[in-house]
Amino acid sequence: MTKIPVLPLAAATLARGVAGLTAVVANWSLRLARALRHRHEARVLAGLDQHMLADIGITRADVSDAFSRPLWEDPTAVLIERAGDRRRFSGPSVARTKVAAVAAVTENGFRRPPTNRAPNYLI
Repeated sequence: MTKIPVLPLAAATLARGVAGLTAVVANWSLRLARALRHRHEARVLAGLDQHMLADIGITRADVSDAFSRPLWEDPTAVLIERAGDRRRFSGPSVARTKVAAVAAVTENGFRRPPTNRAPNYLI
């Protein structure tokens, strides 16, 4: 009969398990604290009027949707996504840009870049 040192192996396994559990709990608590902090910051946005929200690129419905998420989820992630989508899709369409470029090329046979700036005249 051989003797196997069971106690040191069990203690090491138990220590790894406790360390892993501690890391999981710490990670969840940090995520919860960050979500609560962001929820508090988003509450400030809820107090703004619609014109100020429009300047940021979000609407009152976006703020409402952000607060309808569970407590442990970050409400600002929804606001960032919606503002980014509006910024990305609200610019001039590609078709209008191409039409303006073609019109600038064919006008009087001269090739000039399309511009929306006022011309500078010397008087």
